[in-house]
Amino acid sequence: MSSISFIGLGGMAHAIAARAVAGGNSVELIGRDPAKAKGLAAELGTGTTAGTFGTVPVGDIVVLAVPYTSAVPVVARYGDALAGKIIIDISNTFDADATGLLTPEGTSGAQEIAKAAPASAYVVKAFNTVFGHVLVQERPLDVFFAGDDAGAKASVSVFIESLGLRPLDVGGLEMARWLEGVGPLLMGLARHGAGTFDVALGVDFPA
Repeated sequence: MSSISFIGLGGMAHAIAARAVAGGNSVELIGRDPAKAKGLAAELGTGTTAGTFGTVPVGDIVVLAVPYTSAVPVVARYGDALAGKIIIDISNTFDADATGLLTPEGTSGAQEIAKAAPASAYVVKAFNTVFGHVLVQERPLDVFFAGDDAGAKASVSVFIESLGLRPLDVGGLEMARWLEGVGPLLMGLARHGAGTFDVALGVDFPA
């Protein structure tokens, strides 16, 4: 099992961390509000700890669970404290009405985060195609991920499997823009075609 640190204490962090604890992973929770981090750690139990914002995370894998608008500043603030870490970017980059992306053509939120991270860190895009409230449900789900380093992606794949989810590799980090584009797609589907936010994107492999 893996050692995982979460930077951010929102709904997605809670959902993924709960599955991580259930899957036998060691979990550290980090946020700007120490009391909230300690409270969530106590709620999840099983040796979950609360870390200190801005210091070196304990985990080999760091889940960056903050809004995209905060992600690059947070990574820059951490600086070399993230050296050698696998950083999982779970952010969505869609605009206020969820019909477009905030990032310019030719790049992605994950790629901008990678530019801000230490050269020895490995950024992997994952989890942004699953709603947090769906993650907490006991159901089979696919998690699409993208990254440039094969070893980092292998570690992320093992972590995803430990959550009881199916990892699906879509390629290099340049594919993160298309994963981020799934955000507006899912929002549109939930609002119109499905009529519910209790939906998830998945792949059905023919027998």
